[in-house]
Amino acid sequence: MLNIKRRNVLGGLGVASLGGAIASPLWAQTAAKNSKVSRLAPRLRMVIPANAGGGWDQTGRALGAALIGAGATDEIDYENKGGKGGTLGLAYYAEKYSNDPNTLLMGGMVMVGAVALQKPVVDMKHIQPVARLTSDYLVVVVAADSPIKSIKELAERMRANPKETPIAGGSAGGVDHVFAGVFTRGARSKPDELVYLPFAGGAEVVKAVLSGKAVAGISGYSEFSEDLASGKLRAIGVSSKRSVFGIPAIREQGVDVDMANWRGVFTGQGVTAARQAEMVEVVKAATAHASWLKALKQNRWESSWLSGPSFNSFIDFDMTTSQVMVHLLKLKA
Repeated sequence: MLNIKRRNVLGGLGVASLGGAIASPLWAQTAAKNSKVSRLAPRLRMVIPANAGGGWDQTGRALGAALIGAGATDEIDYENKGGKGGTLGLAYYAEKYSNDPNTLLMGGMVMVGAVALQKPVVDMKHIQPVARLTSDYLVVVVAADSPIKSIKELAERMRANPKETPIAGGSAGGVDHVFAGVFTRGARSKPDELVYLPFAGGAEVVKAVLSGKAVAGISGYSEFSEDLASGKLRAIGVSSKRSVFGIPAIREQGVDVDMANWRGVFTGQGVTAARQAEMVEVVKAATAHASWLKALKQNRWESSWLSGPSFNSFIDFDMTTSQVMVHLLKLKA
């Protein structure tokens, strides 16, 4: 569990003299700027249903910093509960914090897909949506010394010998897994012969690719960015309709597929409608804070705000789509 205090984000309380007048300290300026932001509580908790370092962890901690910076709280406690595409963390949250108005849960398309695949007792009906925050395209990477130079070459290898072309990605049933199946089908290989290696976090995916355990890896750009920058990994395709991040789109390389991952924040089933509405307003304000905007830029996330009935409908549609894809692609937990 990691605790971050507001003073660490706002950065000290110094005063400065200018022309005989004393400038307002930084905390006072920040408080004045955010005087209209509701305070949820002096201390909040964020449950992140994934291991440290992955996309949900990065998003949750960026949101936490923005909530502190916007004045919604003074401190955030983080709890990481990874495994099975977020369904372990979902069950933990529903059991322990369902009625807690001061504890939030990160989630997203990965969790929806994992629920569709695993059909756990605790599912999306056991939490309430607050807001969708970001969308993130999936990047396909290989080791720097891999003989595979393009998506076309990866597709050819999968057609010729799918069982010796293992693909590493996030948890079983999550967006990486679904996209691996979609890509396999788009490459005219057999989805039921896909060898998919699921991992709880991006760091493990990187290790699998670099060690040769996996021929290629699939995850969000932010989870590969350091190893791409260092030259350990090489990106051969991105799941957008057109090239982004300086990476050619998979669709542009002859495999007619694309997909976007989304991440959002939720509250407990027992939290009142009034408190849920207050959370929506406060999270909305936090996404306008400078620290959040900086995180979007650094991680190359796209802002994709959605809340209220529209977000509920979106999740219902996403769940139905995931269930259909699990069936069509013959995915197994």
